[in-house]
Amino acid sequence: MTTHEVTPSGEINRRIRGLQEEMVKKEIDLAFVIQNVDLFYFSGSIQRGYLLVPSDGNAVFFVEKSYERAAGETPLKCIQTASLKALPGLVNEQGLRGTRVGFEFDVIPVALFNRIKTFFKEWEMVDLSPEIKKIRSIKSEFEISQIKKAGQIVTHVFSEVRNHLRQGMTEAELDGILASLGRTMGHQGLLRMRGLNQEMMNLHVLSGESASTMSHCDTPLGGYGTNPAIGQGSSMKKILADQPIVIDYGAGYNGYVTDETRTFVIGRLKSHFEKACQVALRMLAEMESSPGAGELPGHIYERMQQIAEREGLASNFMGYGQGQVSFVGHGLGLEINEWPIFRRGEKKPLVPGMVFAFEPKFVFPNEGAVGIELDFIVREKGLERVTEFPKDVVYL
Repeated sequence: MTTHEVTPSGEINRRIRGLQEEMVKKEIDLAFVIQNVDLFYFSGSIQRGYLLVPSDGNAVFFVEKSYERAAGETPLKCIQTASLKALPGLVNEQGLRGTRVGFEFDVIPVALFNRIKTFFKEWEMVDLSPEIKKIRSIKSEFEISQIKKAGQIVTHVFSEVRNHLRQGMTEAELDGILASLGRTMGHQGLLRMRGLNQEMMNLHVLSGESASTMSHCDTPLGGYGTNPAIGQGSSMKKILADQPIVIDYGAGYNGYVTDETRTFVIGRLKSHFEKACQVALRMLAEMESSPGAGELPGHIYERMQQIAEREGLASNFMGYGQGQVSFVGHGLGLEINEWPIFRRGEKKPLVPGMVFAFEPKFVFPNEGAVGIELDFIVREKGLERVTEFPKDVVYL
């Protein structure tokens, strides 16, 4: 017996049709999908295998493990296979023909790619990853409902911070308490990012100078982490009074993720932190007044940069020095770094159904960071918030 919320068959079929339409435009005969998140998106199952989608006809999911789970989770035809080596024969048996085959070039390992080439020598292999990311960037109402359920977890966890945050406790201690609260509400326990070495803790509790510590992550806030092997996130640093405490929390429900940040403080903030908080809220207000659909993310990024410059905070906006990142927002879905990306020069317009996190943050070297991050759904007329937790700094 399971409490899992499976993806409706109509939803899967709609996604497959969307992929086929993109394949026809690019003159691709077959799509070969292997990355786990893309497998889940197009099949409804994350079991290990190979999804082959013809440009015209029915998709087939060739499953290595676990066939029983995959067959119970996907409406697509499932065929059990012992290995990649057995795949060519099974593909022929299913009548999947074609020579121009699309792959996820942005994520497929070279070794695996070369193995596939040895088994399918006649194939011309081309990149299908931009088309996949384009399709996934526009969410259906079913997907938005999953994201909103993740948002409910965020609202609950942020609401509980004041009941557990105490001076002298460590960042990791508060992290553990909040993570437990999220799990009791059904948090899936991890967040996914696309790309090599892209890893993200689902919860960062960063206080004082630890929030200004750079990391390898492509984020404005790094954190000490608990050790060099992780190098990000909450640490054993004690939380002190009158220091900003930034909590960056991503919840996940049925694969779909959220990503929000709030600033807390025990006592008072220094004046430059207070000013930066007000500027972040002003940026947020401008974002919320946006018409949404049709806006260019690149233009939004440039407007936020201009605000930071006018306020004398350009060198602290979205990090500092080498740690400054070149975006102020990112798409959300099954991964935490989807389209759209709010960066300079980005010309893919916002489209109804896109979901994104907008995160104006300010980092002060050796002192700390403040800011906010809110998630939005792009609608025909304006933006809709995902969560309900207030935006202002929380004083304790």
